[in-house]
Amino acid sequence: MKPQLNGKIALITGGALRIGRAIALALAKEGCGVVVHYRSSAAPAAALCKELKEIGVPAWRTRGDLTAKDGPERMVAEAHRQAGRLDILVNSAAIFTKQRLLDVTSGDLREQLEANLIAPILLSVAFARIARAGHIVNLLDRRIAGHDPNCIPYLLSKKALAEFTCAAALALAPRFAVNGVAPGPVLPPPGRSAAYLKEHGGKVPLKRGVVPEDIARAALQLVTSRSITGQVIFVDGGQHLLGEGV
Repeated sequence: MKPQLNGKIALITGGALRIGRAIALALAKEGCGVVVHYRSSAAPAAALCKELKEIGVPAWRTRGDLTAKDGPERMVAEAHRQAGRLDILVNSAAIFTKQRLLDVTSGDLREQLEANLIAPILLSVAFARIARAGHIVNLLDRRIAGHDPNCIPYLLSKKALAEFTCAAALALAPRFAVNGVAPGPVLPPPGRSAAYLKEHGGKVPLKRGVVPEDIARAALQLVTSRSITGQVIFVDGGQHLLGEGV
């Protein structure tokens, strides 16, 4: 069977590690070339590009601070310069900090809104201006279905990004499809073991954990569909149905 994404090029922010890396590999196995964006993970980005080329697809890496002035626009332009075209944008890069309401500062709000909301919006605009047509996938969080009081700046940023996903699906149709994937707990925080995730991950109706490859398969489904736009796929074992925080 012919690869579904043969000849296409994807730009994946935060693509060197964790979920972004899994999505890069999944798309590459369907023939998609990948531009791997990173901010500080130069060695993992280089290793991933080597692995992607071994699969048989072109791969590039580009460093950029997406919260810097004109950072998203410069990064999209550089990705396009290297690859020659762009067909898919995956907004995977994000920051996460747990903060209860009375501990929140204006700096906390600005930091997470800039990284998790403003940067994906500006990236999407820059991508839509430079690409002829294609797909945008925003990485959200299953928390958007509830009201977790333990991470309010992060929660606000992801809820707003979910709303942007639907609005952009209308604004950019018919040239672009815009969708979201909302994972449940997938990987423990850096420096924590799998035991931490098991203890703090919350109830899962399906009684089995989510792995990065599950998120990657959902993203692949979205970027290979001709008819899906303005949708959010929850990949969380049913946790969003419970409306609980983590």
